[in-house]
Amino acid sequence: MEGPENKQSLEEKLRDSSGPELLLIILQKTVKHPLCVKHPPSVKYARCFLSELIRKHEAVHTEPLDELYEALAEVLMPKEPTQCHRSYLLPSGDSVTLSESTAIISHGTTGLVTWDAALYLAEWAIQNPAAFAHRTVLELGSGAGLTGLAICKTCCPSAYIFSDYHSCVLEQLRGNVLLNGLSLEPDATAPAQHPGHNTYDSESPKVTVAQLDWDVVTAPQLAAFQPDVIIAADVLYCPETVLSLVRVLQRLSACLKGQQAPDAYVAFTVRNPQTCQLFTSELGQAGIPWEAVPHHDQKLFPYEEHSDMAILKLML
Repeated sequence: MEGPENKQSLEEKLRDSSGPELLLIILQKTVKHPLCVKHPPSVKYARCFLSELIRKHEAVHTEPLDELYEALAEVLMPKEPTQCHRSYLLPSGDSVTLSESTAIISHGTTGLVTWDAALYLAEWAIQNPAAFAHRTVLELGSGAGLTGLAICKTCCPSAYIFSDYHSCVLEQLRGNVLLNGLSLEPDATAPAQHPGHNTYDSESPKVTVAQLDWDVVTAPQLAAFQPDVIIAADVLYCPETVLSLVRVLQRLSACLKGQQAPDAYVAFTVRNPQTCQLFTSELGQAGIPWEAVPHHDQKLFPYEEHSDMAILKLML
């Protein structure tokens, strides 16, 4: 592994290279990677990436590289579609590919894109697979599905229940589950009663996608999921959702009394400290103890700069 003193910037590496090999490697590992060719990323992203790569190349080399300009030409004309793909390589060598909206807010929801806390929780899960192995996981507010798909592919859960409320989010979520080689249980209301047949491999978890409205879901409906682990990522974006989340956690705790209490993990980006304080305050009033999970290195996924994230472990 290179030490800090040996790390070179891309410009320095380009300056030191005598031929086009480095740039060709970069192209093959990015926009020309088989995953990107099969599931193209945002046209805008590809344009920005290639334009910046060309700028860095031209700053140190006078000889143009045809492959760079050809790749840019391919994305200059197409109009930006409403959907694009994001692909994430996992340490196991596997990958997660998501179909996402190109707009942060679409169809009146923010659940059609992946947010940093989902990446942060997924990275923590990959580093702590024993927390999920051979257990039933219920995810609240699954969104595009990154966290759950990473857990399904790397942590060996016995069953995984994705859940959300918005119909467009659920439709995209089902598509992303199938896109990643997993099949869905036929009845999302009773995941434990259907064996299912997954296309990913024989050890894949039983996967369901459930429509879950935190404000109206009943205790019997929640009890049917029988979760061993409950997770949620980036769902603390306003006071109303904080209150709804705490209420559904209370209901889950109450309906599972007499059984071994499930582990619960909530990951969030600290955008408004007051919203985070409201969450911990409401947990206290609901009698739900919590503790902060130690921070882990953010080295697997690309994150927004200067984003402050945290994971709380709740004792239901």
